[in-house]
Amino acid sequence: MLVLDKIDKQILELLQEDARITNKELSAKLGLSTTPIFERVKKLERNGYIKGYVALVDPKKINRKLTSFISVSLKQHTNDKIKVFMDQVNKFSEVMECYHIAGQTDFIAKIVVEDMESYQKFIVNNFSKLDNISQIQSNFVMSELKSTTAYQFDELNK
Repeated sequence: MLVLDKIDKQILELLQEDARITNKELSAKLGLSTTPIFERVKKLERNGYIKGYVALVDPKKINRKLTSFISVSLKQHTNDKIKVFMDQVNKFSEVMECYHIAGQTDFIAKIVVEDMESYQKFIVNNFSKLDNISQIQSNFVMSELKSTTAYQFDELNK
């Protein structure tokens, strides 16, 4: 496994802030020439530290104004039943994130849709029809306090 040094961590933080930053801009900020920066970025990509590059879209601009987190309990917990559930959930574009969790429920999913009517249609026509679900609990987002995709490397600040 690759051990990240201070420069690697700084590169990751800068790329998380702006994935479109050029190697030339990275080299200026980090005090290295472009060749070692290029090699480090490629190494981080090859070793899976950088999974990809994306544009973060404002959901409100594309009429996705309602966010809900739903807790899901399954009837049966065999590996096969859990895999079937995960495969089914992965097909729904409304599901932005889904996690298999420990606790009172089995999964938590982030659902983003246009409005309450769209949410109801999604739950009634899609999600609740999955055969291994015993219970769904919905929680609706009233306002967003914090939303980030960037991981911080605290050791850089010491």
